[in-house]
Amino acid sequence: MNKVVANADEAVKDIPDNAVLMLGGFGLCGIPENCIAALIRKGVKGLTCISNNAGVDEFGIGLMLKTKQVKKMISSYVGENAEFERQLLSGELEVELLPQGTLAERIRAGGAGIPLFATPTGYGTEIAEGKETREIGGKMYVFEKWLKADFAIVKAWKGDTLGNLVFKGTARNFNPMMATAGKITIAEVEELVEPGQLDPNMIHTPGIFVNRIFKGTNYEKRIEQRTTNKV
Repeated sequence: MNKVVANADEAVKDIPDNAVLMLGGFGLCGIPENCIAALIRKGVKGLTCISNNAGVDEFGIGLMLKTKQVKKMISSYVGENAEFERQLLSGELEVELLPQGTLAERIRAGGAGIPLFATPTGYGTEIAEGKETREIGGKMYVFEKWLKADFAIVKAWKGDTLGNLVFKGTARNFNPMMATAGKITIAEVEELVEPGQLDPNMIHTPGIFVNRIFKGTNYEKRIEQRTTNKV
């Protein structure tokens, strides 16, 4: 099975309106820059985006918010995006905010085939409203459902043509677990190599989870907040 596609446009060409997408990365680190740009070119609308962050106003998912392509965000940290705030407060955007650990575990559960799990996080807060709660071992827990997506879009440091992926540093947050939770997983990589060129002990996502892979280009790798010391 040939998983290699030519570019981001080919990788996302069948993503329809109203699809549920997972987009990997942490902040602006390890986000699928090429695929986000391709989705904007494609003009797909009504998307539900599951991502730890909502990008910033001029980069990442923030660009998709600006073009009004996102109907709903399921996220943890969204404090760097003024357009996100505006759309939320005006009622233009549906938002489900989750504790970061709960978001990560709901995604992991989706990939592992676990439809429901219990966590103490969020009990007694708005997070627990409308959800089943139960006392277990003398402690109160909130039951959370898995998260899955029509398409999981991830970005890796290296990958081979079989879809095996290696992530680097902070990019290992969310990308590996999202790769397991999509009906179709698309991976863009900085380096694409032939099978056998990756150390098997260093592979974070086995190729069995990846449906499409391509070598990305022109990565900006922006920093959300650049802090330097005064000399």
